[in-house]
Amino acid sequence: MKPTEAPKLIVQDLDLYYGDFQALKRIQMSIVSRQITALIGPSGCGKSTLLRCFNRMNDLIESVQMRGRILLDGQDIADPSLPLVTLRKRVGMVFQRPNPFPLSAFENIAFGLHLHALAAGRRIHAIVEQSLQAVGLWDRLKDRLHQPALRLSLEEQQRLCIARAMAIKPEVILLDEPCSTLDPIATGKIEELLYALKEHYTIVIVTHNMQQAARVSDTAGFLLLGELVEFGPTNRLFTNPRDPKTEAYITGRFG
Repeated sequence: MKPTEAPKLIVQDLDLYYGDFQALKRIQMSIVSRQITALIGPSGCGKSTLLRCFNRMNDLIESVQMRGRILLDGQDIADPSLPLVTLRKRVGMVFQRPNPFPLSAFENIAFGLHLHALAAGRRIHAIVEQSLQAVGLWDRLKDRLHQPALRLSLEEQQRLCIARAMAIKPEVILLDEPCSTLDPIATGKIEELLYALKEHYTIVIVTHNMQQAARVSDTAGFLLLGELVEFGPTNRLFTNPRDPKTEAYITGRFG
């Protein structure tokens, strides 16, 4: 991180409980703007739980209790002066399985623009085109924008979901295993897209695929049993890990 570059997200002493079960333990990390940060670790280690903390998706679970703070540009995301709808506009999310709405491709992208009253009329059409161009779908879909999005291939659906998130101009995009349902060719195309998008967005990705984390991320964090064991530049974490547990995981000795 450059000395003059402030972190986009800062996590301070974060604990999270599902009822009596502690899923996250004293997490501390800083996520730099316009980089890709990967969260890796075995199933059940807390990766997705941590990711959902960044836009308060865990608030939807009744038994959840959280302690500590997450700062977005220095502001606590739990501050009442930051409405939840505003937070989720600034911090968008793309889920593990493509989840387009049962609407046309056009209306999937226009939905958030209507919801947040961000655009109307011709401006909506322009943003739909820009968003689809950014994810490499415009040439494929420009003549079938009003056909059901559920008819698209899985890769096209996932690209559409990314375009839908981008349309409302978030600052951060969260991706929870976005390639887990895709074949290797489609996965490669999504990875190329993410690499291009980091020029404009701060991206945090959860992945079980360590090769993917090594390929696309600038920074990586290894979680185990709810603890952030190691966090730092991806090249160092994969080639010269500081913690024996990290080395054991990335060399396949467990997980």
